[in-house]
Amino acid sequence: MLKIGLTGGIGSGKSTVAAIFEVLGIPVYYADVKARQLMNEDTNLIAAIKAAFGEDSYSNRLLNKPYISSQIFSDTTKRDVLNSIVHPSTIADTTAWMNKQTAPYCVKEAALIFESHAEKKLDFIIGVTAPEETRIKRIINRDAITREQVEARIKSQMNEADKIKKCDYVIINDDTHLLIPQVITLHHLLMEKAVHEKTN
Repeated sequence: MLKIGLTGGIGSGKSTVAAIFEVLGIPVYYADVKARQLMNEDTNLIAAIKAAFGEDSYSNRLLNKPYISSQIFSDTTKRDVLNSIVHPSTIADTTAWMNKQTAPYCVKEAALIFESHAEKKLDFIIGVTAPEETRIKRIINRDAITREQVEARIKSQMNEADKIKKCDYVIINDDTHLLIPQVITLHHLLMEKAVHEKTN
């Protein structure tokens, strides 16, 4: 079974692309969603986050997302600390999940595939890209936050052009190129590669 990574900058639309793969019958692991779940349920992870960021990092036994966001988006060192705590748990959980799948290929949707070095455990990486202005407008509408907050989040991530250069395949999600045909074309290609891998 092929293990595929799906990544892109904030607002690129990678979750939308992931949902299309699911409609096509491909299992998808949403790493960012799962990471938040693990941060609320994994006792070792909770203890490590509290040790690094203080008791205020949790409120009513749940991750205090506004507090954590205020810490990591303004301080790259703190962001790196959080990632170093969370990434190993998420990667281990991803590996366990992928090993249970029976489809010809499965997809890991994650913003930080290269930053967490998760690409080493994947066969191919798909990058989803969109113009920065389009991404900014999408996030403002989605999260009801200011332009300045969106720009700060974009700056906190790997440069999108650099990220896309590292990908094996690219999907353009700029509201001009049709999205579904691009995903279907990639789906057929990956199915062929999965069959080839199985017979060799």
